[in-house]
Order: sequence, then structure tokens, then C-alpha cells
Amino acid sequence: MPRVDCVVQTNVSTSARARQLEAVFDVPMTESSKLEWHVNVPIEDFDWKVGLIVGPSGCGKTTLAKHMFKDAVDSPLNWGEASVVDDFSSDYDMKSISAACNAVGFNTIPAWLRPFHVLSNGEQFRVSLARRLLEGNDLVVVDEFTSVVDRQVAKIGSHAVQKWVRRDESKQFVGVTCHYDVIDWLQPDWVLDPSTGEFARRSVQRRPPIRCVVSPVPYAIWSVFKRFHYLDSSMNKAARCFALWVDFGDGGGLKLASFTSLLVRPHPSARVMGYPRVVTLPDFQGMGFAFVLFETVAKIYSALGWRVHCYPAHPPFIRAIDKSPLWKMTKRPGTIVNLPKKTSVSKLNNFETGFGGRPCATFEWIGPKMDLDEAKRITSYFKESKL
Repeated sequence: MPRVDCVVQTNVSTSARARQLEAVFDVPMTESSKLEWHVNVPIEDFDWKVGLIVGPSGCGKTTLAKHMFKDAVDSPLNWGEASVVDDFSSDYDMKSISAACNAVGFNTIPAWLRPFHVLSNGEQFRVSLARRLLEGNDLVVVDEFTSVVDRQVAKIGSHAVQKWVRRDESKQFVGVTCHYDVIDWLQPDWVLDPSTGEFARRSVQRRPPIRCVVSPVPYAIWSVFKRFHYLDSSMNKAARCFALWVDFGDGGGLKLASFTSLLVRPHPSARVMGYPRVVTLPDFQGMGFAFVLFETVAKIYSALGWRVHCYPAHPPFIRAIDKSPLWKMTKRPGTIVNLPKKTSVSKLNNFETGFGGRPCATFEWIGPKMDLDEAKRITSYFKESKL
């Protein structure tokens, strides 16, 4: 496909209203209307994974995409089941569906059990991407890419999509959009702008930097996050709470993104702190902000002499932590630990043991410690707040 020559010709209406319009606006009378595009698109000359057709409305993006990729341009998805996971093709099991949803940053588990029409625009955008990437052919073309979501969600979603596609050797992806701001986040291997006829190859580059700020917060902040957690929304009042704010450098300033908390865990011979909750708001999922948050908190409390544990049950979360050299798995998910014979029911249901129907893993922080004085300064918030 070194060159694309696309011509769209249609007959002009001869109705009385059409003739009146021509007279009012002094439009020359013609029998037909013709639009033409002649552009060089040498995408067969090199290997690529991600492409982007971008330009203002009406410049011919969709027309060119259909001409170049024939039947690959997305058709409407059918949504009608009681939960969005049931809308996925029966060819895929829950493990595959879960992986696709997580890959595009659709990580709010309760939302998976809701019908499509009650999801937010951002959630609908992400789950639609998950279905197209999972159920689509080797070439996935998405028209109106990111058009119905705010620009923050668009950037994060674009970043998540390109990571998924680049991990799958068989997949190629083409986004069609009028938004130029996704270029630095989608990292396309080529860009075509029909409004200028320009085609450009790009190398994969680092995404724009994101500034993260971690700070202790009052327990009341949990109310912002609890409905997005897949377990019981209650949390021990003794929890030490922390939040993460992000700044995309686009003038929007710091925005609240993630939450975690720590509780003292019973241990016969050590001072142990564990994470009972970690949640990222839906609009910020897919960038790893939760990992930044609880690793920062782990540095703080390890500096203060605590052993820091986390107890994830979410399979992709377990896999992600297991890849990190900063955490050591001390119990595999679903395994039974050795307990004293007179262990109480409350201890059997403890997150660390994995009983109570939750196949938790246990990880211990073995990464670096924060400077002791800085750690004391940060945690002094809880003493000053009488927490």
C-alpha cells in the first residue's frame, strides 16, 4: 500500500429544496459531488504495531481508513447482557476476559458485573477497547478513538492500548481520531493526517512525564474510594491512610488518583504492617499508580522499623508484584500456612492466611527504605491528627 488513491463520488439531489439551497447560497449546479484523496502510505515497507489516522472533522479519516483496511474498521458492538463480562464472546474464558480488561485499565471489579448502559463514558470506552482487542482480528481499527471521553482518560487509555498491542506478536492496531493529544501516549509507529496528506514514521518514545505526590490523609478520604473496591467497603478506623495525586503537566494541576492504608498485623516476633485496601479511581487505572503509592508507603514504614506485607487476591495484581524485585513472595495464592492447633476463627480469616475463600498471596517488602527523618516527618501527621 505505497500509495492510496481514494475517490468518493455521489449524485447531487435534484429536489426542489436542493435547488432552492443552490440558489440561496449561490452554489453552482452540478450533477455529482466528488471528493478525492491521493496520499503516500508506505506501511508495507516496514514492520509496525500501532498506527494513527488523525485530523480535523470532515477531512476524510474514516473514508481513508475504510479504503485502506477494508472490513477491519470497527462495527458497533452489541451490549445487552446483565453484566459486561457476559457480553464478551463465549469463545473466551473469564481469565482471558479479565486479562483484556486489566490491560486497558478497566480494573474496577464491581463494574464488570454491571450492564454496559450504566457504566461511565470512561468505563464504556475501556471495556469496548477490551472487547475489540480480544475478539477482533489480527488488525484492529477503531474509529472515533477516544472521542467520547475526557482527555485525561484518553491519554491513559491510549497508553494502555499500545502496551497490550505491543505485547501480542499477532496484533496490529490503528486508531482513527480528531485528537492530536493522544500521539505522545499511543506512541504510533506511523501517523497519517488526511487534512494535509502528510504521512510520517515515528520511533517509540517515552510517554510524557507524570508527577506523583504521596501524602498521609484522614480516614474520611476512604469515602471517595470505597465504592470502587471489590471487597466490603468497611475499613478499620485504626488504619493509617495515604493517597496519591497526579499531575499530567497539562495545566490541570494535581488530581486525586489512588488510595491505600496500613494496619498493624499480629505477629509473634516482629512488628508487621499490612495493606487492607488499595484502590485507584477508574479514570486513572492502567498507569500503575497504585504500585507507586504502596511502594512509597512501604519505604516509609520499613525505615521506621516495620516489616511491610501486602496480601493481594487479584491475579493480575499478584503477577505484577511478583515481577518486582522489591517484593518477596512468602506465601503463594491459595496455599495453606502452618498454624497452631488452637488458631481462632478470626485468625483463620486473616488476609495473611488466605482462608475465608480468598486465595491471597503474601508479599514482604525487601526494597529500599526512606530516609528516617523524612519518614518520621511524614508519619508525624497521624500524631498531630491524634490518629
